[in-house]
Amino acid sequence: MKNIYQYIHSIIVDDCAAEFKLDRKKIISSGFVVEKPKNEENGDLSTNVSLVLGKNLQMNPMEIAERLNKKFSNRSDFKKSEIAKPGFINFWINDSLWHKFLADIVSTEELLPNIGNGQSVNVEYVSANPTGPLHIGHCRGAVFGDVLASLLEKTDHKVTREYYVNDAGIQIDHLANSIIIRYRELCGEEIEKYPNDFYPGKYLITIAQYFKDLHGENFLSKNKDNYLEKVKSYAVQNLLDEIKNDLSMLSINQDLFIFESSLLDEGKIELTINTLKTQQLIYEGILDPPKGKQVDDWEEREQMLFKSSQFGDEMDRPLQKSNGEWTYFANDIAYHFDKYKRGSKHLIDIWGADHEGYIKRMNAAIEALTKGDAKFTVKLCQMVKLISDGKPIKMSKRSGDFVTLSEMVDRVGSDSIRFMMMYRKNEAPLEFDFQKVTEHSKDNPVFYVQYAHARISSVLRKLPEHNLNFDLSDFDRCEFGLLNNTHEIQVIKKILDWNNIIETSVKLYEPHRIAYYLYQLASSFHSLWNQGKIDPKLRFINANNTDLSYARVALIIAVQKIIKSGLDLLGVSAPDEMQ
Repeated sequence: MKNIYQYIHSIIVDDCAAEFKLDRKKIISSGFVVEKPKNEENGDLSTNVSLVLGKNLQMNPMEIAERLNKKFSNRSDFKKSEIAKPGFINFWINDSLWHKFLADIVSTEELLPNIGNGQSVNVEYVSANPTGPLHIGHCRGAVFGDVLASLLEKTDHKVTREYYVNDAGIQIDHLANSIIIRYRELCGEEIEKYPNDFYPGKYLITIAQYFKDLHGENFLSKNKDNYLEKVKSYAVQNLLDEIKNDLSMLSINQDLFIFESSLLDEGKIELTINTLKTQQLIYEGILDPPKGKQVDDWEEREQMLFKSSQFGDEMDRPLQKSNGEWTYFANDIAYHFDKYKRGSKHLIDIWGADHEGYIKRMNAAIEALTKGDAKFTVKLCQMVKLISDGKPIKMSKRSGDFVTLSEMVDRVGSDSIRFMMMYRKNEAPLEFDFQKVTEHSKDNPVFYVQYAHARISSVLRKLPEHNLNFDLSDFDRCEFGLLNNTHEIQVIKKILDWNNIIETSVKLYEPHRIAYYLYQLASSFHSLWNQGKIDPKLRFINANNTDLSYARVALIIAVQKIIKSGLDLLGVSAPDEMQ
């Protein structure tokens, strides 16, 4: 599908090359942009090409802009073009060009650009410790990661969706010991005091009951040597199955679940450490004490350190604990090295915002291990604040201490959750209002977008009633030039932002732009619908003017196609009727 931004970009390249005798490739590589001005009064599109080329040409940007503007004034694609200090050029597009690109989008089957060139990308998301059900804290990253993976996949990237199961840390020991305590209670033992590292969640009682039903009441006495490992294995598998089930409720199904324990069992941590040693990036040293608040378990000792400061980190990082076990960091870098060795040269991790301080050390390790061959990107997701009846929600009746993901799906459905989790930039705080996402109003973005899709379907269903039997698969004979009302042109302009929105979302790994754009497109459509109520001449179906009706039907079909494509990317349904 053609992109009007790229079309204007190519015009600028042609005229720059002709006016200043420059090589086209040099102009393209300069990085100038074509974008929408912040203020619509400054034109439909704008470019900074004069500012970018000023240094190369050793000319004043305003002089460059004036010479280019003379060439642009002779082009039929523009109503006019104007210069704005310190050298921007603003364009007002002729309606005929809007109509030309609308015709293209109506007749195009595939609405997503192939810009990935088959690049292999590993997207790791959720990766919650298997110590309990997924809760609201995991939900945003889960949806964000899934939508980003879909966006990359559908723009010609080869995507692996991955979940890293932390099943080898001390938290799994605490989990198993907590289940054992619950098991002992179910067997009739009275526990006077729970340990400080006890997991209080009531879901562990259910797991302990399953375990008791499977092994009876005498399990501990019969398996004193290995019962902890058996409980750990059982608990991890049980909770991971529940996590997978919860994710499937949001239509999230990952390709791979990689276990931390497998990295240890297969010697991949040692392999990774040895790789760093061969690069002379490991040494024995003593770290300075942590700055800021005192850390109780810190001790001044010589230990194995990775020279992460050589790669942009604030300090070198320890890889081994005093008891000989590997640090979490050592395991994590081995895992990321393993992802790279499996064929992914671009690793994208979706983390909670509280992990921001971990980015530099991980980036340092990946750069060192792959010798700069792998790209590493981290997208941070802020927490979600739940609101009900105007008040924050902190408790859940079922779990006693958090709202689970499955509770949210049961209450408002997958569509509302997925859309709203994408309706703000991932790094911005997000409020999820249970009342708002169930309203049938403009204040409920997911309803407003889905309603636009359903409204268009209702118009199409009425065509036979007016004896309008259009060929909706071939619009070659459609007279798009009849769409000259201001409100119609505004909808066309919004439609033609689609391709640029997708390319920007891919480039910046910001799929929230799609949700926000869909709301804007739906708003433009609903506004046009309402104009038809005010002025019957603006209604989509005009039995007395077949050609105009055909053009307007083509226009709203373009809207519907894009809404459907965008909602598919978000994993949200596009209903033809609203209940």
